[in-house]
Amino acid sequence: MKRRILGTAAVLLSSLALFACGGKNEEAKPAETTKAEGTEAQKADAEKTEASSDGLVYWSMWEATEPQGQVLKEAVEAFTAETGIPVDVQFKGRTGIREGLQPALDAGTNIDLFDEDIDRVNKTWGDYLLDLEELAKANDYEKTANAGLINACREVGGGTLKSIPYQPNVFAMFYNQEIFDKAGVTEVPKTWEELDAACAKIKEAGFTPITSDDAYILSNFGYHLSRINGYEKASEIVKEGKWDDPSVLEVAKAYEDFAKKGYFSEQIASNVWPAGQNQELALGTAAIYLNGSWLPNEVKDITGEDFNWGCFSYPAVKDGKDGVEASNYGAQVFAINKKSTKAEDAFKLIQFFTKGKYDEKLSQESLGIPADSDNKDWPKQLKNVRPVMEELKTRYPWAASAEDNVDMTPILKENFMKLCGGSITAEEFVANLKK
Repeated sequence: MKRRILGTAAVLLSSLALFACGGKNEEAKPAETTKAEGTEAQKADAEKTEASSDGLVYWSMWEATEPQGQVLKEAVEAFTAETGIPVDVQFKGRTGIREGLQPALDAGTNIDLFDEDIDRVNKTWGDYLLDLEELAKANDYEKTANAGLINACREVGGGTLKSIPYQPNVFAMFYNQEIFDKAGVTEVPKTWEELDAACAKIKEAGFTPITSDDAYILSNFGYHLSRINGYEKASEIVKEGKWDDPSVLEVAKAYEDFAKKGYFSEQIASNVWPAGQNQELALGTAAIYLNGSWLPNEVKDITGEDFNWGCFSYPAVKDGKDGVEASNYGAQVFAINKKSTKAEDAFKLIQFFTKGKYDEKLSQESLGIPADSDNKDWPKQLKNVRPVMEELKTRYPWAASAEDNVDMTPILKENFMKLCGGSITAEEFVANLKK
C-alpha cells in the first residue's frame, strides 16, 4: 500500500478534520474467514433484521450510551421522519462489530451498512464493500468532504472509494498547557533537542514531563524509528526483525537518555491503560502523552471544562527522513455491504450522518473534529490541533511500524517499557529483541 499522501498544508487544514473512537485504536489485522452456517447468534440477527426488510439495517460500532451512539440514534430518527425510510440501528460496540460482523455477513444476515476504523473496514472486511465512486459522484459528496481523508479511504481501498470517513482522528503529543506555562515552555517542541529542553524545564518545575501506558507506549518507538527511516524502512525492520539496524539502537539510546534524566513517569514501566491518561495527565501531574485526538473526550469527566489542551506533532530527529509533517491520522468510516439492495438509501443515511447538523452535533457532543469542511467550529479542547493539521503531508499507519509484526509486539512492548522505566540499557534492549 502506498503510505504517503501528498497535499498542501492548506488542503490538509480544511480537509483533515480528525477524531476517533473512545479507546485505543488497534491496527487492523486479517480475520479468519469463517463460512458459518447459522449459529444461534447469526440466526437471532437474521430474525431481528427480517422485520426490517422494508428499511435499512445499520450495525454500529458504538454503544447506545456513548455520545456518538446517542447522536447517531437521534440522527436516525430525524432521517426516518424526513425521508420515510425506516432504519434498524443495532449498537454492537467495538467487540460486537469486530467479532460478529464478518460471520454475520458470511451467513447472509441482512446488513446494509456498518462502521468501524478506516484500516479495519478496508483491509479486514474489504471483500464485503460496495464501490461508492458512482454514488459519491452522483451526490457531489466530495464538494464539502475532507479531501485528505477521502484520499486516505481510496488509498486503503486499493485506489477505489469504498468507505466514507467520519469521526476523524490524529495521533500526536497532547499536553497540559498550564504545566508548560508554569515551566516557562513558550513554544511547542519541533525537534528532539527542543523536546529535551522542554522536559528539563518541566521536571525542574516539579512535574513529570512524559507519561504513557501499555496501550500506547509502542507508538513512541514506532514514531522515532519512522522519523529516522521513513515508514517503509521502519516497517521492514520490525517485520523482518532487523534489530541490528543502527537506527534501532539510536531509538533506544534516545529513550535511555530521557529515562536517565528522569523525564518519564515513575509508573511508566507498569502503567496499564488508562492509568497514564486518567491518573497522571488528567490530574495534572504529567505534562505530555502521545495519544489520539479522542483523548480529551475520554478524560473530560476528570479534567473538567477548564483544562487547557495543547498538541504538537512528534518531533523531528537529527538527519531523519520524516519530520513533523508525518503522523498517523485516519477516521471511523461508514461502508455499504455490496450485497445490499438499498445502496442508494444507505448512502443517503451516510450523508445525513456526515454532513451538516448531525456532523456538527457529533463533533460537539463527543469533543471530536467535524468531518464536513463546512462545519468550522471545532471544540475548544482541540483548537491546538489545527497547527498540527496545517503541516501534515504524510500518513503513518497505526503505531508507525511498531506493531507491524504481531509476533514481536508483546516482546517489543515489554522491553520498551523496561527501557523507559530505566531497568535495562539501550544495548540490552536491542539484545533482548535479537534473542
